Amino acid sequence: MLQNEIKKSFVELGLFLSQFHLDNYQENKAVKNNDLFHDDFINLIELSQSHNGWFTPENVYFSIQSWAIALREENLNKWLSSYHFKNSIPKTVGLVLAGNIPLVGFHDFLSVLLSGHNVTIKTSSNDHYLIQFLIKYLITIDYRFNEKINLIEGKLENFDAVIATGSNNTARYFEYYFKDKPNIIRKNRNSVAILTGKETKEDLLLLGEDIFRYFGLGCRNVSKIFIPKGYNFDAFFNAIFEFQDIVKYERYANNYDYNKAVYLMSNFKLLDNGFLTLKEDESYSSPISSVFYEYYNSIDEIEKKLSNDAEQIQCIVSNNLIPNSVNFGQTQKPNLWDYADNIDTIQFLIDL
Repeated sequence: MLQNEIKKSFVELGLFLSQFHLDNYQENKAVKNNDLFHDDFINLIELSQSHNGWFTPENVYFSIQSWAIALREENLNKWLSSYHFKNSIPKTVGLVLAGNIPLVGFHDFLSVLLSGHNVTIKTSSNDHYLIQFLIKYLITIDYRFNEKINLIEGKLENFDAVIATGSNNTARYFEYYFKDKPNIIRKNRNSVAILTGKETKEDLLLLGEDIFRYFGLGCRNVSKIFIPKGYNFDAFFNAIFEFQDIVKYERYANNYDYNKAVYLMSNFKLLDNGFLTLKEDESYSSPISSVFYEYYNSIDEIEKKLSNDAEQIQCIVSNNLIPNSVNFGQTQKPNLWDYADNIDTIQFLIDL
């Protein structure tokens, strides 16, 4: 398949996905194969929480709409325009996908196919059904995808390169098992925000989106904030109060109760608003329902610290306080060219 043919199929997939909103739903009769897939996809979305308790309809719809936007033709063209693709024999790239948020591995899947390669996918049991459904849709658009995509359940074998995502513990296994093949191994990362105390209520409300979207399970979720000494948390807590309903979800509530109890039994000093705890801590990876904070003396100081700890950081949120930071509310809306761990996946695939 030529790249333009593959791209065209993903544009059609994007049009299909664009129909599915949480509140503002509207069927588009002109979408290809809607009669075969439309109703089944709605049913799958509604069932997603039974497959994975964290996959609420709200979060699944959010992910779907994010991909509907990303797969617009102009976005795909902008992303791919800076690369020089080779007309080489396709390789088989193995993907070991994570399952912490809906469709978290879709970017790797898209990248492999647009680079001209074939893909063998080992999905996470936590996010198997959504990507499987979208693969079926692509194959119905163009049957040749059936020969380019292979979903497996067992051991990953017969591949030329691999992209594997997991925890720091599983990454050690991946690094050993895949050491003889070209690879990208992704470990745990976290995102941070830098506050000055001059943020508007809108800024802090958007920061709440960066913290609470997907219940904080993604590497792009803010898990730590850096604040100047003497920072007053009142504005922060007032702004994020709009997210109070998150504690109505049983899994989140259980984590909130458990982590708060552990902190209190350990005599840690906490700030608490009934659905989020704030704890002063130098670590980056806070547990669900908690955000760490750390004081800083100057922006230069915090920029140097984050540069030294770059391998632990996915996104930095601020009002343009340091280069390459992300605006408030944008961590879960990456562009196609915003690569995980700042590793250019497309160039890795071109160079195989």
